[in-house]
Amino acid sequence: MDRADIFSRLVTAPDHTVAVGVLMDWIEERSGREALSAVGHRVVHGGPKYYQPQRITAKMVEELQRLSAFDPDHLPEEILLTEAFHRRFPELPQVACFDTAFHHDMPRVAQLLPIPRRYEAQGVRRYGFHGLSYAFLMEELARLAGADAAQGRIILAHLGNGASLAAVRDGKPVDTSMSFTPTAGVPMSTRSGDLDPGLVWYLARTEKMGAKQFNEMVNFQSGLLGVSETSSDMRDLLQHETQDVRAAEAVALFCYQVKKWIGAFAAALGGLDTLVFSGGIGENAPTVRARICDGLEFLGIELEEKRNAANEGVISSAASRVAIRVIRTDEEHMIAKTVCRVLGLA
Repeated sequence: MDRADIFSRLVTAPDHTVAVGVLMDWIEERSGREALSAVGHRVVHGGPKYYQPQRITAKMVEELQRLSAFDPDHLPEEILLTEAFHRRFPELPQVACFDTAFHHDMPRVAQLLPIPRRYEAQGVRRYGFHGLSYAFLMEELARLAGADAAQGRIILAHLGNGASLAAVRDGKPVDTSMSFTPTAGVPMSTRSGDLDPGLVWYLARTEKMGAKQFNEMVNFQSGLLGVSETSSDMRDLLQHETQDVRAAEAVALFCYQVKKWIGAFAAALGGLDTLVFSGGIGENAPTVRARICDGLEFLGIELEEKRNAANEGVISSAASRVAIRVIRTDEEHMIAKTVCRVLGLA
């Protein structure tokens, strides 16, 4: 499918219900009902049962509603959107593309969480997210660098408002930084990333903080925003880091934590052949990429300064043992391609 077939619209509205209505009206005005073939949805979490992309049915929606506790910040609104499309376009097929699919076949040791085993029966394990982005990046890596490169030892760094890393070897997922929820892993724009679990009990005792408040804090008040106290946008923080120590520390923490995950995943992979930067920060912030790579020469990672500054596709030096690439991700394209495959559309 050609990327030119995809158009987009950013909807700004006071709440989700209004936004859905605006979106529906725009779709009809832009293309008309008869021009639509199908609808693809990025569904963040399908729990242990749903991971393969598939056509949305009433039974699936019912089961996803029961799974809403897995992802209360995304699943309820995603379900509402599928229902809105069904009401407006009842004959139009809809396909769910699960963001956990890419990581489904990780080794069992990478999926296990070190908590009482009974919770595993409830589906509590490491799932990983950004799967649509990672699937696209692997296809692009094969196209740009060849099949052999895509079968090597690869670290994919999707660094944006949400940020995660994935380790891939022989074309298969080995590990990923996000876990049971997208809150885990590296610090993000407003998400904390990994924390000491004891902090829950500490804040419950000292501030009477409940579970809902804690969830709000780690998902919407933490990360770059929490440390800087000013902005969740990396561009703002880089602009002000020389005048504001809080901004400087937020940037430094982000780069440090990503660097640590690269080191950990290189160990899990038994070495490293390719490092890919993607996402809004990974694609557009040469300073951040340089700081992440600084000190990783022992892994064979060496940036070429001018290429990096120009956001070129290959930013590693001639002497670098690791190929360092910048690949622009396209989750929407991956969704459209997946929908066509599931429904057998040309």
